[in-house]
Amino acid sequence: MDFSLTRLVILIGCIATGAVAQTGAVYPVKPVRVVIGYTAGGTADIVARIIGQKLGEGWDQPVIVDPRPGAAGNLAAEHVVKAVPDGYTLLLGQNSITVSPALYPNLSYDLQRDLVAVASAIVMPHVIVVHPNFPAHDVKGLIALSKARPKEILFASTGHGNADHMATELFNTMAGTQMVHVPYKGSPQVLTDVAGGEIPVYFAGLASVTQMLRSGRLRGIAVTSKVRAKAVPQLPTIAESGVPGYEAVQWTGYFAPAATPRNVTERLAVDINRVLAMPDTIERLANAGVDPFPGTPEQFGRFIRAETEKWSGVVKRLGLQLDK
Repeated sequence: MDFSLTRLVILIGCIATGAVAQTGAVYPVKPVRVVIGYTAGGTADIVARIIGQKLGEGWDQPVIVDPRPGAAGNLAAEHVVKAVPDGYTLLLGQNSITVSPALYPNLSYDLQRDLVAVASAIVMPHVIVVHPNFPAHDVKGLIALSKARPKEILFASTGHGNADHMATELFNTMAGTQMVHVPYKGSPQVLTDVAGGEIPVYFAGLASVTQMLRSGRLRGIAVTSKVRAKAVPQLPTIAESGVPGYEAVQWTGYFAPAATPRNVTERLAVDINRVLAMPDTIERLANAGVDPFPGTPEQFGRFIRAETEKWSGVVKRLGLQLDK
């Protein structure tokens, strides 16, 4: 079905079910801003623009992507928590939002109290990437090298508590390695330094490195999901490569301020899921190395609670705690 026709159906349904903003106008009647906590060019930015373009076409309203990087996405989350709860300021959050409650004891917001889960968006694995000349060519080789040179092999991340950081720390714990963390402020500089041989190892979000893997600027070793990734089927999983039970995927999803009217969040969830089901959206996401991750607000809420519990346990086992 053409999305313009779909929009008409949705609008009729919204009017029929009372899914209108408190002003009485059918949502949205002005631009919608999607705040991301990461730099342009990263996974959140790519996903926000792919989905936002389709949402904007259906709404006849622009969707503005607003990067506010810093503090593992917490600056963006804090901004959205303080926004007017009318559905016009949303957060596209990632894994770090479920890590932060344990990692940062002085957060100014409470995830469960101050934000409402609207809809999950995408899921994807990380991929261990290295410079083409890096001596380890598989997971067993990386483990052997790291154990032979304890606390000498460096790994990059986009910041403390971000998904790439936690995925690598989980690997360190389960593989018995002692790679040392070097936090950056965003994936573009990380990728520049890994491709340039400045830093050896990075557990990259697949969407941010697909082109560099295809061009040979980076070499992939393994993916972090339970099963192999469609975008890079030649790469084994970490679990099948000598670390059984390992899994750490990256995801993104939409949040709104907690007081946002339920009919607005439900409308958003319907439209986001409809976009995720479009063949051209699926194709564009697949080309970026990610898969749609549709779900209702209730399903996403349960997922967030489970992720928060999982990563809280990891943070406590590692003894990590930071001041924001």
